[in-house]
Amino acid sequence: MKRQLFLFPSLALIAAASLGLTNCNKSNSGDTIRIGEFASLTGKEATFGTSSHEGTLLAVEEINAAGGVLGKKLELLTEDDQSKSGEPANAVNKLISKDNVVAILGEVSSGRSKEAAPICQGNKVPMISPASTNPDVTQKGDYIFRVCFTDILQGKVLANFAMKTLKATRVAVLTDVKNEYSKGLAKYFKAAYTAAGGAVAVELDYNGGEKDFKGQLTTIKGAGVQAIFIPGYYAEVALLCIQAKQLGITVPLFGGDGWESPDLTGVGKDAVDGQYFSTHCDAESPEPVVKAFVEGYKKRFDGKVPDAMAMLGYDSAKILADAIKRAGSTDGAKLRDAIAQTKDFPGVTGKITIDAERNATKPMVILQVRNGKLNLVETINP
Repeated sequence: MKRQLFLFPSLALIAAASLGLTNCNKSNSGDTIRIGEFASLTGKEATFGTSSHEGTLLAVEEINAAGGVLGKKLELLTEDDQSKSGEPANAVNKLISKDNVVAILGEVSSGRSKEAAPICQGNKVPMISPASTNPDVTQKGDYIFRVCFTDILQGKVLANFAMKTLKATRVAVLTDVKNEYSKGLAKYFKAAYTAAGGAVAVELDYNGGEKDFKGQLTTIKGAGVQAIFIPGYYAEVALLCIQAKQLGITVPLFGGDGWESPDLTGVGKDAVDGQYFSTHCDAESPEPVVKAFVEGYKKRFDGKVPDAMAMLGYDSAKILADAIKRAGSTDGAKLRDAIAQTKDFPGVTGKITIDAERNATKPMVILQVRNGKLNLVETINP
């Protein structure tokens, strides 16, 4: 019995090391402030997660280079949710229970943010989504925030754009029925568009991950519409644009911020030329804060040009650090209150104020693809 008792402490230490529990001791020592991040670094929407993570990482590095927050450096712990449902819950549970993070940053996908939000709320750990636009995300509780607009506003803006800029009074809507973001944006677009006098002539759907959309596009081609609204993600949108061109469809295609990815033009190539989408910011903006960010990002990531998801990731980390500083504490309730009080924060995606529903009040833009590049069409202020 004495020999067994002697071995137990050794086995416990080995187990703790294998589980990463020694990291908790580092957190408890008080030498850093641990913040968690979950993102789709691999899988179908990997460009979303990679971009937002790179923006977040750049912000953390800049904050630490400037002395950190409350006299401590920020320590970013990132989990890959692989673009899969079920993984966000695993990631966030680990970050909170094992890694002892004081706040969570993520996700871009609304569906994955909705999965993680109740866990953060239940543990009273503030969560800031960089780019989840579905209104339901922040309705999960008073510890859940976002630094982007919602699809209620995005839907209204796109309906107005279709009517006034595209002069389209008759459209088709093609929705990804597996995607919370797509279904939500379609809903708010249709409500605003029909209220303004527009007609949805045909409404069809597809399942995310599909690659053949010619059946739906053939039906749309015969419906006599003036534009096609596709509130989906870039992977399917690029293929839809290619197949629409192959079928001789010449009316404009347009969508929301789910189109935002280098893969849109990388895969879609000339088939996406002339198409439009709404998003959070214009990386080509002459504003000094944007130019400084773009220069810093290119230097940090080997000349890579940032997209809106990178800029939102950057803003989410900067807003969190600002809130920790103003709270003077990493206590969950105090930090929650400080984030909620964010007003006119000078983000790279625009001046950001958190409203009573924990959503960001801020500008949005409409971009058009021309010769493989994104060009500003309109800026819409709140």
